[in-house]
Formats: sequence, C-alpha cells, structure tokens
Amino acid sequence: MSRFATLAGGLALMLAACTNSVAQEPAQPATSAPPPTTTTTTLPPTTTTTTLPPTTTTTTTIPVFDLAGSVSTSDGLPLPGAVVAVSGSEVTTGPDGLFALTGVPAGPVSVTRPAWLGVEVPWTGEARVDVALEPRIVKALRVSKYVAADPDQFTALLDLAERTAVNALVFDTKDESGYVLYETDVEAAAALDSVRPMYDVKTQLAEAKSRGFYTITRIVSFEDQAWVAADPDAKLAGRWIDPRDSENWEYPLALAVEACELGFDEIQFDYVRFPAGKTAAAAQRSNPTTEETRLSSIQAYLAEGRARLHPLGCAVSADIFAIVLSAPNDQGIGQRPEEVSAVVDAVSPMIYPSHYSNGWLGFEDPNDHPGPVTADALDDGIPRLQQPALMRPWLQAFWWTSSQIAASIAEAEERGLGWILWNAAGSYPESAIPKDE
Repeated sequence: MSRFATLAGGLALMLAACTNSVAQEPAQPATSAPPPTTTTTTLPPTTTTTTLPPTTTTTTTIPVFDLAGSVSTSDGLPLPGAVVAVSGSEVTTGPDGLFALTGVPAGPVSVTRPAWLGVEVPWTGEARVDVALEPRIVKALRVSKYVAADPDQFTALLDLAERTAVNALVFDTKDESGYVLYETDVEAAAALDSVRPMYDVKTQLAEAKSRGFYTITRIVSFEDQAWVAADPDAKLAGRWIDPRDSENWEYPLALAVEACELGFDEIQFDYVRFPAGKTAAAAQRSNPTTEETRLSSIQAYLAEGRARLHPLGCAVSADIFAIVLSAPNDQGIGQRPEEVSAVVDAVSPMIYPSHYSNGWLGFEDPNDHPGPVTADALDDGIPRLQQPALMRPWLQAFWWTSSQIAASIAEAEERGLGWILWNAAGSYPESAIPKDE
C-alpha cells in the first residue's frame, strides 16, 4: 500500500471518530435568553386646544322720541314752509307753522326757510321745540351787465359794498332785451337764438360769495323781443309773451332753476305782468283779458316758480309796479300786493318818484321829494302783504343827489325793511349808502 493511501485511510478514520464523538455527547439543557429590553413610553395624543371667548353680539338701542313744535316769525306769526331737520329726518311746517316727527333720535334741530335766517337748537328728547326765525334783511346793489363784464368795475363795486351796509347783490341773467347773458344749458334759449354771453356767471358769483354776499338774480319773464320774433304763437302783443299760457312759463322757469343750481340764493322775477300803456290797449283789442284772469295767471306762474325753487333752497321774489301799492285794482297788469305776496318770499315794488305823475301827494314834482313819496308807497303797501312775505323795495339811485338817495333809504330802514338800489350804469355814490352799525 502506498504511503498516500495509508494517509487517506487514517484521515477517514479520524473524521469518523470526530463525528461519533459529537453525536454521543449528552444534550445540554436549553438556556432561555432574556427577551430583548424594550422601553415603551405611552404619550397622550397631541391635542392643541384654543380657547376662544364666547361670541357675543351686543346691540345698542338708540332711544328715539317724538318731536313736535312750531316755527314762527319774530312777531309770533306762523311761518309755513320751514324745513325742520334732526338726525337725518326732516319735515316741513304747515300753514299753521306746526310740525311733528315720530320716532327720531335726539340731536341738534336745524330750522331753515328761504328768505329767513336759519337756526340750530339743541334737543335732548323733550317733546317740544318752538323756534322763531328772523327775516333776512337784504340791503343790495344791482350789478349791471356792463359792470359784471368788467373785472375792474366789478371789483370796485364789491369793495364799495364791503365798506358799507350792503350785504347782497342783484345780477341780471336774463334782461329786458330778452337775451340770456351767460352760457346757459337751457335748450330753449339756444332755440330762440337768445344767448348773448356778457360775463362768466360762475366766476362772478363765486367772487361775490367768497366775500359773504347774498346773491340774487333777476330774470325777466314776459317782455321778450327775441322770443316773440322767434315764436309768434307765444305772443300776446308787441314784445310781450302771453302769461295766460302755462307752456310759456317753462322757458323762464327753466332759467330760474338753472340759476338756483348755479348757486344763486334767490330768484327775482321781473316783468312778471301783463303789458301797460299802448301795448296793453293793443292786447285788449286782440286778446281781451279780465282782471281776474290777469291776477290768477301771474299768481299761478309765481306759485309754480316757488314750487320748483323752494326744494332747491332758493328764495323767490317778484318785482311789481309801485303804483299798485296804492291802487285798489291791478292797473291792467295783473299785479296786486295781495295776490303776489301770497306766493313769493319777498315783494319788491319799484319806488321811483321820477316815474310818478306830477301832482302826486300834492307835489308838483314828486321826484323832488324822495322821503315822503317812498314813505307813502311803503305805508300803503305793507298792510296789504300776505304773511309771511317780506317787503323789499327797489329804490331810485339815479337822477338824485346822495342826500336824496339816502333819504329814500332812511324811510325803508325806519320801517325795518331791506332795500335794493337801482342804477342802470351800476354806479352808486358811497356817501348815499349807510355804513355798518
């Protein structure tokens, strides 16, 4: 046997012995290994709690009250047409001057009326408020269209007014010619070819207001040569429009509304009448009228003007012939103090002694007696006015000396009245005009 075979056999015997030795070794008892260490931490679930205050709706109840009261003149007479306003509510006084509001919060009570000085009074909820208003006493100069068109003359007039007792100015926006003197948006004026701009009404009005003046504009109503030429169907006679036709009211009333919206405080209707003299005779031949018709036509026109202008905040006045203050009838022109004053805020009779007939009041020339003629006209007219209309005369400021103009003004002021001076050129002597007290 070779040496390699002997070695292989020995090796085999050794492997077999090893195998038998392992198989015959007694089994050792099993040892349990300790379980792996496990740490369990139990946490409460994460919870985010936001605590909000409970929702509370608080309703504050504003107490309300019933308000009643009256508005009167300083003389204690009822003042109808006054607007009473408090806490966003308003009411207008009736013919008896009384008013009532139901369920309104307390607060300042404002009382206003065109042509009167407004007031504001505190009110804490007591049941009644009684207010007396003072009339607006107008002391005015008429601004001619030529003065309004010239910046230097206009400034000089404003300066004069500021140095005196003057507190108001009367402009023309439609004059006796029938022409509208500013750039109007009223279509009828353009259709009648009546627009003849003379001055910038917005600029001059703003300047007057910046100096604190009460502003009035004069609107000529029924004498209109441009209108009768363009629309003969509207004609009564001569250069006069027929006031009986309510369609003829629309054009001047549209101008009045526009003037109010432009910022004038008061609209003054002039030539608000039927024609006089030869034109009146011609009208009676072609279109005869009665006094009743004339009076009712003029009154209705003015009433319509007030109905449109009062809600816009504008006062309404009317110019009348001074002779009707002393005459019992309408003198053929449709004007009497009773009917006119019933529907306007102020009546302005044109008291020009130069226009009175010789022999009036026994004076050979009434123009030489400004004081007595003015006094007589006012004393005849004042008792005939329907309350609460104000008397505010036009006074002559031409052909007179300063002392004569002053004498006429003094008669108006002695009776507690305002006044307006008329001078066609817009020129007034400062020495004739009272100073501020």
